[in-house]
Amino acid sequence: MIACRKQFTDTLLELAREDKDIIAVTTDARGSVTLGDFATALPQQFVECGIAEQDAVGISAGLAHSGKKVFCCGPACFYVARSLEQVKVDLAYSENPVTVLGVSGGVAYGALGATHHSLHDIAVLRTFPGMTVCLPSDWRVTKKLVKFLANYNGQWSMVNGQWPKPCYVRVGRAAVPDVYEDDSFEFELGKAITLLDGSDVTLVATGETVWHAWQAGLRLREQGVAARVLDCSWLKPFDEDAIRKAAAETGRIVTVEEHSRFGGLGAIVCEVLSENPVPVRILGIPDENVVHGTNAEIFHHYGLDAEGIVRSTLDFIK
Repeated sequence: MIACRKQFTDTLLELAREDKDIIAVTTDARGSVTLGDFATALPQQFVECGIAEQDAVGISAGLAHSGKKVFCCGPACFYVARSLEQVKVDLAYSENPVTVLGVSGGVAYGALGATHHSLHDIAVLRTFPGMTVCLPSDWRVTKKLVKFLANYNGQWSMVNGQWPKPCYVRVGRAAVPDVYEDDSFEFELGKAITLLDGSDVTLVATGETVWHAWQAGLRLREQGVAARVLDCSWLKPFDEDAIRKAAAETGRIVTVEEHSRFGGLGAIVCEVLSENPVPVRILGIPDENVVHGTNAEIFHHYGLDAEGIVRSTLDFIK
């Protein structure tokens, strides 16, 4: 198992050795982000801002406006709260194609409590015109994502007929199980990936909940329920066609996310299906301050692990 944050920075360093325009910016978080090797190997492409997330976003915007490929990295809870105005104005509104890497997102800082959780980031950032949002599900997806962004967020490049846009990437802290066995899968901007096909119900997940949804799908099959499982790493742009197809073919959808039940993946799915609705059950964090514990303990408490997803899905089908 490999942590997505480590794969992100390892891949970034590999690419930056060949491309001097790649710049990493951080805020006294090189340890948390695992940028130590990058800072040592390429100090001329590394900017340390100290504990000043607002400044880091502004500096990143300036570098991107000058044609650099900028990755602004630090704890997700701070970049989507303390420096939210700078992300809104300096990146989204000003169309500066910076990648904001939010590490230890969701409830990864479980024991530190609500002050360090980032459970509103999807709801907020997807409303900013021009922002893209991605929650990779494992290290292989993360590696493909970094290589894509290294081209996508260069000011003067153009990918798939689109000008680059600022991107928010949220990853956790701990190592995560492999969702994909090799690199043969296609990872495209705004496209979901089908992990399992089925006709009884669709499980839609994003980020680190994807593995749990996939395991739940396998367990449901053992109980005679043919579950379709979708990896929706891209939340903006979002694969609306995959959701409409799943709704039409399976008749009901369960969404799973490490986020508030308000405004996240579940809300996106319901918005897509609003004109032709099917029953949707949203599994996420309820309207409360999250219990303290490890990431695994919190997932279990709120039914976001495979066991909880199976239980909720079977109840939903009944």
